[in-house]
Amino acid sequence: MKNFAKACLLMMAALFMAPGAHAQISIGISISAHIAPPALPVYVQPACPTDGYLWVPGYWAYDNDAEDYYWVPGVWVAPPNPGLLWTPAYWGYDGGVYGFHAGYWGPHVGFYGGINYGGGYGGVGFAGGAWSGGSFRYNTAVVNVNTTVVHNTYIDRTVINNNVTVNNHTSFNGPGGVTAQPRPEELAAMHDQHVAPTSQQTSHQQNAHMDKTAFASANHGKPTNVAMNKVGGAHFNPQGQRAPRANNANANRPNANGQPNQQQHTQQANDNTHNDAQAQQQQHNAAQQQQHNAQQQQPKQQHQQQRQPQHKAAPRPHPQKQQHER
Repeated sequence: MKNFAKACLLMMAALFMAPGAHAQISIGISISAHIAPPALPVYVQPACPTDGYLWVPGYWAYDNDAEDYYWVPGVWVAPPNPGLLWTPAYWGYDGGVYGFHAGYWGPHVGFYGGINYGGGYGGVGFAGGAWSGGSFRYNTAVVNVNTTVVHNTYIDRTVINNNVTVNNHTSFNGPGGVTAQPRPEELAAMHDQHVAPTSQQTSHQQNAHMDKTAFASANHGKPTNVAMNKVGGAHFNPQGQRAPRANNANANRPNANGQPNQQQHTQQANDNTHNDAQAQQQQHNAAQQQQHNAQQQQPKQQHQQQRQPQHKAAPRPHPQKQQHER
């Protein structure tokens, strides 16, 4: 958890760096692991929900405290500014460790390890579309968009159709993985002014970290929630069908100090308050219903009493006069 928070702080601090130092922070190693990340899952890219969003492919992040990888779903996000493109994060093996190179925004797509993420990221550059002025044009031969709301599209079939992620499952660069080296245009992109992931992207990764089922130890390298149509939006399974929303079950795990997670206590307190309020409301509703039934029953009883026939009392017999013999 400490390393995860530190990585997030590094990404946010990069926003305030000078351009040169900013670029180095953006493409540097922010966290490392001694075991290789699992293979990339195969999944269908959900449709782009609105004009101007760009695809950020899913990736394996790492929790040093848990010593485990967890899957961050691919998602459509709004770029920080028009004209910027996303360079995906990637893992690279060097010096006996696997280092995580965080993704970043920039005017050109840089080196991302030669990893074939699909969805337009085939290992080099991005084939899913391009900026035209202040608008983004989507190549529907490569990316999946909702054409009922996104109309700025074109078709270029000269690129490989990577609508289904991923043809090459390798998830890291280096021995035993992809052995690609940066191309001249990717080396040039390293000197661009880079912008760190947006706050929505950081929140997206934090939400994935809170989901116990996202961890490789739980899903055995095959996560169920592999993609989302937007941050906080619908979850999708590998077949492109809507999946149940993550329940943040990982919030029940102890924190780094061995103390119960504060979110667990907050959620339990909220649940208890909600249950108490529900019980009180049910009792109140029951009392009102009983009172209503009683009020309804009272007029009926009065009406029945009024309709009941009145029985006159039988005349009392007159006593016979005794005749006295004279």
